[in-house]
Amino acid sequence: MADKRDYYEVLGIDKGASDQDIKASYRKLARKYHPDVNKADDAETKFKEVKEAYDVLSDGQKRAQYDQYGHQDPNQGFGGGGDFGGGGFSDIFDMFFGGGGGGRSRNPNAPQRGNDLQYTMTLEFKEAVFGKELDITIPRTESCDTCDGSGAKPGTKPEVCSVCHGSGQEEVIQNTPFGRMVNRRACSNCGGNGKIIKEKCPTCSGSGNVKKQRKVHIRIPAGVDDGAQLRMSGEGDGGLRGGPAGDLYIVIRVKADEFFDREGDDIYCEVPLTFAQAALGDEIEIPTLTEKVKLKIPAGTQTGTYFRLRGKGVPRLRGTGQGDQHVKVVLVTPSKLTDEQKDLLREFSGLSGEHTHEQEQSFFDRMKRAFRGD
Repeated sequence: MADKRDYYEVLGIDKGASDQDIKASYRKLARKYHPDVNKADDAETKFKEVKEAYDVLSDGQKRAQYDQYGHQDPNQGFGGGGDFGGGGFSDIFDMFFGGGGGGRSRNPNAPQRGNDLQYTMTLEFKEAVFGKELDITIPRTESCDTCDGSGAKPGTKPEVCSVCHGSGQEEVIQNTPFGRMVNRRACSNCGGNGKIIKEKCPTCSGSGNVKKQRKVHIRIPAGVDDGAQLRMSGEGDGGLRGGPAGDLYIVIRVKADEFFDREGDDIYCEVPLTFAQAALGDEIEIPTLTEKVKLKIPAGTQTGTYFRLRGKGVPRLRGTGQGDQHVKVVLVTPSKLTDEQKDLLREFSGLSGEHTHEQEQSFFDRMKRAFRGD
C-alpha cells in the first residue's frame, strides 16, 4: 500500500476537483497512456494506475472513504492497523482456535457459486461507436457430465466421512498450562469435504468439474467507451454441488483512430485550410463517422476556430440521440512558393500596409553578421 501514489496526484488534480474535472483529466491521461497509442514500456502500467484512480474518485462513496482513510482499508481487523487479509478479529480467532469457539461451521457439502471470469476485448474505434455482435470462445469450468458433478465413478456415490461424520472438521484436544484447548481443523481423512470418494470418476478424477470451451454470443452496445465492462450473468465458471454459475465480465479496450478523437459522446477532428480559404471563405467536405458533409467556412476565419456539427458524434449509451462533432480548422502555410506566388504575396503585403523583411541570407551569413555586431 505504501508504494501506491495518491490518486489525486495520479490524475493531476487537487482534492477539491469537481466530477467534471476528474472526468476530463482521466480522458486526457487515458488517451496519453493507452497501450494502443503509447508504445513506452511503462504505458500499460500508467494506464492501469490512471484507471484505478478514476474508478475510486469518480464514485462519490469510494471517494469519501478514500479522502478519510487513503489507501488503507478501514474494514481491516483492529481498525486497519494490521494485515490479516481483511478478515478482522474473527480471522485472528480462527488462527489460534481453528474456527472453534462454539461458532457455526460451514457445511462443506453446501452448494457453492462458481468463480467470475474476465475477458478483455479490443475493438476498432468505429466498432465501439456503432456496436457489434460476435461470438467468442472462453475456457470455463463446468459440471462433469459423466458423474453429474458428484466426482464418483458412475454406479457409485460418495460416502459420508467416518471421522468427521460429514462436517468436514475434526476436533483436536490439547492439554496446556491454561487448561484443555479444543482446536478445530479440516478433517485429515476427507480433506474437509465431509465425504469420501472411493472410486473416482475417470473423466474429472473426482473433482466433479471439467474444463470446457464454451461459445458465448456477445452484443456490444453502440456508444461503449474504452475501459467499460459488460456483465454477462451466469456465463462464468460453473458452481459446485449444484451451486449457480459465476458471471463473465467483458472488459472493453478501444483502439485509437488516426483522424477522430473522442471525449464522451463528442467527436473531435482537425482539418487543414489554405490562406485563401480562410481569408475568402469556402465550402469544404468534412468526414464524419457515417458520411461526408459540407461545411461553410466564413471569410476571415482564424486558425484554431472550432465548428460544431450537431448530432454527428457518438450514440449515447444511456439515453437517446448522439453527441456532436467538433471540427478545428488549422491554417497551413505553404513551404514552397513559385516566384510568381512570391510576387503576388509581396504585392498583397504592400497593399495591406505590411512591411516584411525576407530572410535571404544563409544561416552561416546571418551567424557571421551576428558575431561582427552588424
